[in-house]
Amino acid sequence: MDVPSDPPAARAPVRRQERFAAILEALAQTGSAHVDELAARFHVSTATLRRDLALLEEQRLLTRTHGGARAQDLVYDLPTTRARDAGHDDVRAIARAAARKVPAGPHVVGLTGGAATSELAQAIADRADLTIVTNALNIAAALTVRPRLKVMVTGGVTQPGGYDLTGPWAEQTLADVYIGTAFVTADAMDATAGLTAASELGARTALAMLERARRVVALAPGSVLGTVMFARVAPVGAVHEVITDASADEDAVAQLRAAGVEVTVAGAAAP
Repeated sequence: MDVPSDPPAARAPVRRQERFAAILEALAQTGSAHVDELAARFHVSTATLRRDLALLEEQRLLTRTHGGARAQDLVYDLPTTRARDAGHDDVRAIARAAARKVPAGPHVVGLTGGAATSELAQAIADRADLTIVTNALNIAAALTVRPRLKVMVTGGVTQPGGYDLTGPWAEQTLADVYIGTAFVTADAMDATAGLTAASELGARTALAMLERARRVVALAPGSVLGTVMFARVAPVGAVHEVITDASADEDAVAQLRAAGVEVTVAGAAAP
């Protein structure tokens, strides 16, 4: 006699970062999508899906329509890692604060790779008077479609799982340019150890960019302040300003300020 099987378990909803990437991939393939279809595909409510679309529209990655969304031209040129980085409030707050630090008028901006600098690239994408120097392929791809920006990409070699170009070719390219403001995503930042990174190749390339900049701004989520990683990028004195978020440890912020570094806490009220 057949034994009745247990009813199928409800499928778990797909995580937000994975939904973002899948939504953009679907739009790149079909040009448009409906909220009900996407909600059923990811096992979430239509209200949740609409919030997803609102966040992606805020990043100018799609355009919402009645009942769904349609692709923007920029979507086809953005790697999926850009979608995975979307939705982090702390990173977006840091990027917005950093965008306000870019001077008015013609200016050369250096951007290393990372979530915060990717967000910053989108925040300044509408400027018409900037030259962007970057070693990040995803940032270059996002900005190249902006006809009013001048984008220069370093040479170099990518590492597995990343979009950053590193190595002697990248360093040689950077040696021949002058940068007004360099924004670097900090892997780790400490008042004593300075700016450090997980990869020695990444550290050398970041240093090459910082050495060519008149002003250096480190974009450092609160979780990386007071931490140290394997490879030294630069001493704390080489960084003029650190932009972090409200989750930053107060002692780590105080130590950086005591070391002479300007620290901006994104989203915090001015003292």
